[in-house]
Amino acid sequence: MVLIPAGTFLMGYPDMDDTAPVHEVYIDSFYIDEHEVTNSQYLEFCEETGAKLPEFWGMDVYRSGPDFPDHPVMGISCSDARSYAEWCGKRLPTEAEWEYAARGGLVQRKFHTGDTLDSTVAHYATPGGPVPVKSYPPNGYGLYDMTGNVVEWCSDMYGFDYYSVSPDSNPRGPQRGKFRVIRGGGWHTGPGCCGVYFRHGLRANWRDFHVGFRCARDCYKPSR
Repeated sequence: MVLIPAGTFLMGYPDMDDTAPVHEVYIDSFYIDEHEVTNSQYLEFCEETGAKLPEFWGMDVYRSGPDFPDHPVMGISCSDARSYAEWCGKRLPTEAEWEYAARGGLVQRKFHTGDTLDSTVAHYATPGGPVPVKSYPPNGYGLYDMTGNVVEWCSDMYGFDYYSVSPDSNPRGPQRGKFRVIRGGGWHTGPGCCGVYFRHGLRANWRDFHVGFRCARDCYKPSR
């Protein structure tokens, strides 16, 4: 895991309804996984706990299964991801933590690379499934695939207008909602959805062929 220092950043983007208003947010320091949870890591969890294997397990077209140990796991629900995180002594990142980490220290940029994105720095809009984690350069915090490869679950409920009422310190999303937040573009995602600010929601029990996750942890809690 990588330690993300405490700090303040500008969250959101002004040109999209659910990413406005841009607002200043303070985040306590926390740890976040260097890369997305892989097939081999998730398989260990399933074998130890008896949890169900991912939805597309064994399908080579999605690079899912034991033959692709270093590819990101996909085809799991938010509830599945939370169970894995708890097994590891971790948790899912909040939406604000995710965006803060994804920006890599850059201020009000569209991507972790600045305001432009191309296929040399992220795996997106590419048929054929994901690629092994850490196949592309990391961002300014040393994190891999915060853009591209697979979209990632966050812990927050999704609220379309949440930014208008969000607290300015360690926000954790609305109390109620039908969907959980997903963040970051994936291999099946167009460039318009790859911005570090871009947000969307899925039902917590939904299992998708390009949605995975990574874990976070408070600084004072032990890790597996």
